[in-house]
Amino acid sequence: MPYLTSAVLGAALLCFALLGLRARRADGPLDDYVTARNSQGAQAIGLSFLASSMGAWILFAPPEIGAFAGPVALVGYAIGSSLPFIVLGFYGPAIRRHLPEGRSIGEFAETCYGVGVRRWVAFVSVAYMAIFLAAELTAIGAIAALLSEVPPALVILGVALATLVYTTLGGLRASLATDRWQAWLLLALLVLVGGVAWWGLPPMPVEAVIPSIPTGSALSVALTLVIAVTAANLFHQGYWQRVWAAEDDRALGRGALLGGISSLLVVMAIGGLGMLAAMHALPLGEPPIPFFALLSKAPTWLGLPALVLAVTLVASSVDTLQNAIASMAVASSGRRGLSVRGARWVTVALMVPVAWVALQGFSVLRLFLIADLLCAAILLPVLLGLWRRMSPLAAVAGGVAGLLGAVLPGWISLGSLGAGVLAATFPDSIPTLPPFLGALSASTLVSLLVAWRRPGARFHLTSEGEAR
Repeated sequence: MPYLTSAVLGAALLCFALLGLRARRADGPLDDYVTARNSQGAQAIGLSFLASSMGAWILFAPPEIGAFAGPVALVGYAIGSSLPFIVLGFYGPAIRRHLPEGRSIGEFAETCYGVGVRRWVAFVSVAYMAIFLAAELTAIGAIAALLSEVPPALVILGVALATLVYTTLGGLRASLATDRWQAWLLLALLVLVGGVAWWGLPPMPVEAVIPSIPTGSALSVALTLVIAVTAANLFHQGYWQRVWAAEDDRALGRGALLGGISSLLVVMAIGGLGMLAAMHALPLGEPPIPFFALLSKAPTWLGLPALVLAVTLVASSVDTLQNAIASMAVASSGRRGLSVRGARWVTVALMVPVAWVALQGFSVLRLFLIADLLCAAILLPVLLGLWRRMSPLAAVAGGVAGLLGAVLPGWISLGSLGAGVLAATFPDSIPTLPPFLGALSASTLVSLLVAWRRPGARFHLTSEGEAR
């Protein structure tokens, strides 16, 4: 059985690599390597948004939210997962007009505020994506251990190497090409695995009730997840690349809407399976893994398509992240910057520490929450960059206020600055609303006040799209 599983997973990864390599442009310029500028229609953009956002995390987090917090919190999670695409769909055309030759969120920040803000934004974006990469590879190792006898390290290295092959050689076009196939494959596998697992459940107990927590707590969890997930994903450079990859504004808007709606439905469906596991009183495990509790009652053969589903989910998000980080490195290197070969080596070099972290099996949830909070603290100052009254001073003041706002709720409630800082690092790895709400509200309020009272000199674009 381990040999069959290894062969099937190897075949899936080989197919992804071949699809990606077929889409590459061997002699394409660096700009095409990192943006595939103005080349993708609405359907391609929508499927790419779906595939690149759906990692192995959907097999863990939404089912757990559904099983323990209930439908209200699950809706919040689903909205948070889809809202970034809707924001980019509405905001993206203005970004394209403001920065027609752009390649990254860092470049956008620089044209609005200057090099200093750009470096901070680029740091937060790369830190978030590196954590995301490590989390995805860690997750596929854990899933391999749960569902098969294949060594987890072999699966981790297999996914990392296969995606590296086609992303380093093919760039963004390779990622976009595989996304289209991976999106359809993961939808088909979700229907198969979820449907068979549901069909194999025993009759629901008469006393079964829908999981829920008090309404106030459910709304708090929902709002926390909306803020955290939306803020973090708007610093995902892979999504910003697709703003410029769309062939025109209409394709971007329709693709973002398709990606947002499909992401919302997928998260709701997979979270609903977690609710079913709880309502059937299945043993959810410690730590709880409701989706895999469902599989324990399903036919044995279902473990293989479930593992292929997990590999597809991880590959679709990992290849996007690999190319996105290469894009950030290229965009940060300026006009004397990297060649295509240099961008490839940056991607390879980054994967070495990421793969090492994944092989250790660390828990990255707390790091994820901290990265989410950093993103929430500077999200609105960055997005307000198109407002004419905004200035570098307003953006920096808003970002600093966001960090202080994250600490302030714990400082007030616990009575000391140290306790407030500790609370803002989520020591129990549980998402709580006050730090996120404090970061978002303080950064927004201070940015608006400073911009209104002291509008400053703006950076703007020349006709060639260069900041000055």
